[in-house]
Amino acid sequence: MANEAKSSTTAGSFESNQDKLSKPRYGVLIAKDVMVPMRDGVRLAADLYFPAIDGKAVEGRWPSVMQRTPYNKSDVHYGGHAEYFCKRGYVGIVMDCRGRFNSEGDYYHFIYEAEDGYDTCEWIGRQTWSDGRIGTFGVSYGSQVQSAMATQNPRNLAAMIPTEGPSNIYEYGLRHDGAFQLKFLTAGFWFGLMSQEARDNPAIRKALEGARMGDWLWRLPLKRGQSPLALIPNYESFVIDFMTRGDHEPFWDQPGFNIEAHYDEHSDVPTYLVCGWYDSWPRAMFIHFMELSRRKKGPIKILMGPWIHGDDTVELTYSGDVDFGPEASLQGNLAEHRNAWRLRWFDRWLKGIGNGVDEEPPVKMFVMGGGSGRRNAEGRLDHGGRWRDEYEWPLARTQYTNYYLHPDGTLSPQSPGSNGSPSGYLYDPNHPVPTISGSLSGLAEIVPMEAGVHGDPPPMTRLRNLAVQGAMHQAEYPGGFACKPPYLPLSARQDVLSFQTAPLEQNIEVTGPITVKLWASSSAPDTDFTAKLLDIYPSSDDYPDGYHMNITEGIVRARYRDRSGKAKLLEPGAVYPFEIILEPTSNLFQAGHRIRVDISSSNFPRFDINPNTGEPVGQHTHSVVAHNKIFHDSRRESHIVLPVIPE
Repeated sequence: MANEAKSSTTAGSFESNQDKLSKPRYGVLIAKDVMVPMRDGVRLAADLYFPAIDGKAVEGRWPSVMQRTPYNKSDVHYGGHAEYFCKRGYVGIVMDCRGRFNSEGDYYHFIYEAEDGYDTCEWIGRQTWSDGRIGTFGVSYGSQVQSAMATQNPRNLAAMIPTEGPSNIYEYGLRHDGAFQLKFLTAGFWFGLMSQEARDNPAIRKALEGARMGDWLWRLPLKRGQSPLALIPNYESFVIDFMTRGDHEPFWDQPGFNIEAHYDEHSDVPTYLVCGWYDSWPRAMFIHFMELSRRKKGPIKILMGPWIHGDDTVELTYSGDVDFGPEASLQGNLAEHRNAWRLRWFDRWLKGIGNGVDEEPPVKMFVMGGGSGRRNAEGRLDHGGRWRDEYEWPLARTQYTNYYLHPDGTLSPQSPGSNGSPSGYLYDPNHPVPTISGSLSGLAEIVPMEAGVHGDPPPMTRLRNLAVQGAMHQAEYPGGFACKPPYLPLSARQDVLSFQTAPLEQNIEVTGPITVKLWASSSAPDTDFTAKLLDIYPSSDDYPDGYHMNITEGIVRARYRDRSGKAKLLEPGAVYPFEIILEPTSNLFQAGHRIRVDISSSNFPRFDINPNTGEPVGQHTHSVVAHNKIFHDSRRESHIVLPVIPE
């Protein structure tokens, strides 16, 4: 019998752990730009933060806490983390990844991180100040570098906190079941603006500063040699590789890209995974959790909040336009702040301090929902939620329940009749469904410097999102990318099919992995199918039109429908089964609300637009309108599988 879930009483509960944390007993002595040799002779720049007293490094051997980053180790953000741990008896290490900022070598997204991470661990272990125990943490790219390094099983690695990172960039990283995430195109541009080449050549910097991503996204596919990225060939190379290498090949199984292919070799060390329901990577992080828990002693744990992507977002109570209540923040609920939360993990496994973190349940997750539904003082929807501890994922008590898509637009556990006619729509690549908000990150452009602004603000401080991260009412709005007047709800579009339940008679909790199983056809040889799960609030004084809150979403590219990694075009008009895997979630749909599923064929600019032509991905010459149909009769029962948790 599975262990029973336990609701967490979070407010103030961390205070009993404060006395067991390492105290700030030391000053800090920094050694800047220490060049660490890799196996191929390239040297990577690291800043080392040594515990000190009266300005002198304290003699002895220390555990190390390391961050490796492509975003500039000299940023106060990274130095602040390193100083925090240094003052508490660790050597803090922050390293620029290969080809970035003060490190040597050429940069290519992710590809060198496994070997470079391993070589760095080996170097640390040989230093006279090292006690041979290394802990790592980092967010986003800083998560991927940890996992890639762990595939090499470095002997000095002792604990990890990977936060918000991918596990397999081909399957659901830079691609999602075939569709390309355009964040990896936009990131190529703003990574390029932060490159050594742009730093050293004002002309390159100026060209990239002038690149408006909003314009380039409408001009796809990107042509080699015909954009500002051509000025930085290695950056252009990885972007075009990512956009055009659609079929699976050995290239995608390199440890810098595909952690899943190397789980057997992966380090068996205590690992705490961190992510948010509205981050880009909950599916990937739960795969890490399940696979590492099955193969390793660990312990392996996971923390999943209602958060969006980012380091400091774990200390917020809201995502997008929706607030989840005072319990939602890590700060003040689970720990004093995020570094104190990390310190407890590192103290246990790098210093052997018995603080009880290893005895806690392996899953701590935030169940969204249960709020008042009113507009709060900050103008956000009060959706509410609470923390809960669990002992496995997916939850053993889950009741997987089919909700069927009916021809009349209803969604219910009852299967459709034998004579249900298909629902159809026209998908025009020139008029895609706009990404209002969602589980996204990095989909941003650099805001140009305003006249009269002095100094040189780092590009990372001038990023402007092209879509809202998190939850938001799903309607077009002024200023929204690809949004147009009269700014109606997405459900009013002819190319969005909406299926919703009657108002719920009782609360329904949905927690776990979610799939939509479609029977569909297209007039085109290739197209996309998207699915979105929404919590529909009824009309109220604060929201007279109700509130259509996005919970999770997914996409599949038709040519990759069988997940073999090899393109198989459609026979126009033929009916095929499709499975759309949505990001996992946890939400309480309250009585009086409706559960809705939206089906369409685009979600732009989160994903690239399928031109419907069947040409090689990322190389199309034109587009055509597709007539797509969804079938829901007794032989072809299109439905969503909801992981319902009994009360």
